[in-house]
Parts: sequence; C-alpha cells; structure tokens
Amino acid sequence: MYGMCSFTGNSGINDIMLRDYGQEPFVINIDRATKQNDTFRTALWTGTHLQATLMSIPVGGDIGAEMHPDTDQFLRIEQGQGIVMMGNSKDNLSLHRNVSKDYAIFVPAGTWHNLFNKGNIPLKLYSIYAPPNHPKGTVHVTKADAAYEKH
Repeated sequence: MYGMCSFTGNSGINDIMLRDYGQEPFVINIDRATKQNDTFRTALWTGTHLQATLMSIPVGGDIGAEMHPDTDQFLRIEQGQGIVMMGNSKDNLSLHRNVSKDYAIFVPAGTWHNLFNKGNIPLKLYSIYAPPNHPKGTVHVTKADAAYEKH
C-alpha cells in the first residue's frame, strides 16, 4: 500500500492510524493528523535524512529547553497559542515570539529552544528534523516519557 495510511481509532472511522510510516513513499493530511494526535510526541515518518513527528503540548506545558547539535528543526503550529524562545545557551533564550495556528518556526542546529503552550487548549504541532532526531517508531505519551528516554 504505497502512500496510504490506515483509518481507524476510537473516535470514529475517519481517524488516522498514527504510527511511523517511514522509509516508504507516504501521503497524509498533516493538519488532520496533527490535530488528532494526543501524545506528547509520535514519530509519523522516519527516513534516512528526515523525520516528521506530531506533538501535543498540554495547557501550561512546554517542550522543555533543548538543543540539537547536528539537526535542523522545523515546527508548524496547527492549533493553539504559544511562545517560542530561542538562543545560544540554555540560560540565554533571548528571542521570544508569540505563535499560533499557521506559524512556522525554524531552529538551526546548535540553537537552544523551547515552546510553551500559553493558550487554553492543547498546542498541536508537527516537527520536521533533518537528519532524524528520534528512533524510528518513537512514541512519547507524555513529556515525562520523553525525559525518561533521554536518561
């Protein structure tokens, strides 16, 4: 089934099965998949040179200050409101920008960054890493799961 995704789920027959479809040609309604996702992070497609993940940040939550030394990152907000912060060190996130639906965030490799949900609904976004940053098939139900995997 090149390029197809399965439709299943508890909410209805139109739910997309959210899993890693990597290494095969693939087409998806990214807006619908992003809004459907309720996990902190789910890898949607992991290739050799690129990875797409879906994220849901709860009200009042954040991604957590992080830096990827050899990976560029692109984030796109599909739902909610937040504040993105970036800088040259974990203690100097000098760039602050309000973001909401349809905003794109570009994070160069080596840049410290964090994204806070400042709205009253979950912040839904997708992230593209080049090269991939997480193991194929990664699912972090919560931020705590992601932190646990790092240790």
